Amino acid sequence: METTRTVTVAIIGAGPRGTSVLERLAANWAALPKANRTRIAVHLIEPYEPGPGHVWRTDQSRHFLMNTPALFPTVVPVGEAAAERAPSLVPLSFDDWRQLMADSPDDRLSDDDRKELQSLTSADFPSRALYGRYLEWIYSSLTAALGDGFEVVVHRSEAQHVKPLTAGFRVRLSEGGTVVSDAVVLALGHLPAQLNPEQEALRDGAARLGLQYWPPNVPADADWNRLPARKPVLVRGLGLNFFDIITHLTEGRGGSFVSSGLPAGRALDYHPSGREPLVVAASRRGTPYRAKAKLDSYVPRSIQLRYCTPTRASSFAAEGIQPGFDHDLWPLLHRDAVWAYYGTLARTAGLPDTFLPSLQEVLDAADHVWRRRLEELLDGTVAPADRLNLEALARPFWRQRFASEEEYNRAVLDYLEEDAAGSDRGENDPLKMAIGAMNAGRSVIKGIVADGGLTEASWTAELRGWFEPLVEGLASGPPALRIEQLAALARAGIVRFAGPAPRFELDAALGRFTVSSPWVEGRKYDAGVLVEAMMPANRVAQNRSVLLRRLLEDGLVRARTMMSEDGVPEVSPGIDVSKPPYRAIGANGLAQENLYVLGLQLSSVQWGTAIAAEAGASLDAGSRTLRDADDIARAILA
Repeated sequence: METTRTVTVAIIGAGPRGTSVLERLAANWAALPKANRTRIAVHLIEPYEPGPGHVWRTDQSRHFLMNTPALFPTVVPVGEAAAERAPSLVPLSFDDWRQLMADSPDDRLSDDDRKELQSLTSADFPSRALYGRYLEWIYSSLTAALGDGFEVVVHRSEAQHVKPLTAGFRVRLSEGGTVVSDAVVLALGHLPAQLNPEQEALRDGAARLGLQYWPPNVPADADWNRLPARKPVLVRGLGLNFFDIITHLTEGRGGSFVSSGLPAGRALDYHPSGREPLVVAASRRGTPYRAKAKLDSYVPRSIQLRYCTPTRASSFAAEGIQPGFDHDLWPLLHRDAVWAYYGTLARTAGLPDTFLPSLQEVLDAADHVWRRRLEELLDGTVAPADRLNLEALARPFWRQRFASEEEYNRAVLDYLEEDAAGSDRGENDPLKMAIGAMNAGRSVIKGIVADGGLTEASWTAELRGWFEPLVEGLASGPPALRIEQLAALARAGIVRFAGPAPRFELDAALGRFTVSSPWVEGRKYDAGVLVEAMMPANRVAQNRSVLLRRLLEDGLVRARTMMSEDGVPEVSPGIDVSKPPYRAIGANGLAQENLYVLGLQLSSVQWGTAIAAEAGASLDAGSRTLRDADDIARAILA
């Protein structure tokens, strides 16, 4: 009697990345002739619901929003990407699903889901809970569409140990039992991390003095109701987690934002409930990330890259050159941002008809002269206050001293109001269009620098060293509504800002946390609570995951070491992996057959691993994470 062997796959982590691997396995398996199909058994190991996983779970607060509009994300190939590989069994992006649910609501939608869907458009920013519902729907629809011979087994557990066997692996589960598989895919996502020495000192000091220290965390995991009302709370960080926290402490406590009847920037007033803390916030740059422009597309429709194109950016590799970021790639993207800025300014401010042709000639000039020629062109045409300085945007108050906290807070409020007004202008705001060009170029650069496409010294000192903080602060910000709301909270006195380069300390004599800025004269803020408004560090060597630490100890994986600018080895944040499909490199320097890595832990060979796949983008650009999942799926099936 003939028997058919079953190929078993263990996917550790069934959030978006793990779901994409499952979807790609199913799609590629279904595309095979029936005579060539081997039976497949996929074991999903995930303590949370498959699909949403940890970060996108559907029971979290609706106050937590995505920082991309509904038209952007997908977890399966659609559009251009769908034509490049095996067709999906459930070919719907989030926006496709949103429209389907609006027309034919699923029985599993909650009342809150239905209410949100009624007003949500393609350009709006959905809640993370609703995106989790999409992921849940994709997973359930996919498993319902699987044919005979493809089985999915869910283990609501954590993987704690992976042991290699003569053939395959044995995965030990936290809830007891094991899974034996031919291949293992590590789609681990966000992991708990060790605190740095400063954070450890603050935590230990807080325990001695009876204070509250809140370490970095996934916002939905924290009980924000424990923060005291009407008392000061220090918050470190003004990134995306900050907006999650501040919204939960205001609207989430019964406060309300109401229309003021004034233009954008001052469009909202805040009516407090009386239950809010008094938030004192600070970050290194002193200001939050800039708001997204109000658009009906992800990249502004007026933006078309002229210099940082895939063809030009890849020409270095085609000529056998491993480029550096500052020397080779940044000049291309910088030109595109300059063109977007001044092209918009020329249209909206009525610059002379000769300006844009002259600007084109300047930007086409050689690298060593174009910036000087640009200043010559701008002299007498564009006022100094209206000129673009991209590098300065990373530190808006660089080397400015403020005589008082009131002066500094007024400066931040002006900054917030202008940022919100700029977002409202959309395609007519020069700065937002320059940022749009950088966002478009970021997708190109992401593909170029992957898998050794950039020198290691340039990766550490340039791309990660200065450009990543710059572009994240400009292009990865919240929806404009959040900046408008923050301005209203500042006017209402609910939120204060301590200043750039803040010093968070524990004053044992006072028995309080304190924060001050060397650039702002005046009072030092103090409080009994300090909140770190950031995610746990995504660094393999500092993780607190039982599984990953055992993998490191056993030598199945290792962190990648890169050469820094001064020739000193530097441990990168990510796992060392082979070329795609990404097999883990063990302590012996050899690729581990059938042990694959996907997602955040690929930060040693990819840049921007936290960015979701872009609906409709090609697999080599905005949908790279889907290509990685497809490469792994095809390798397993082969």
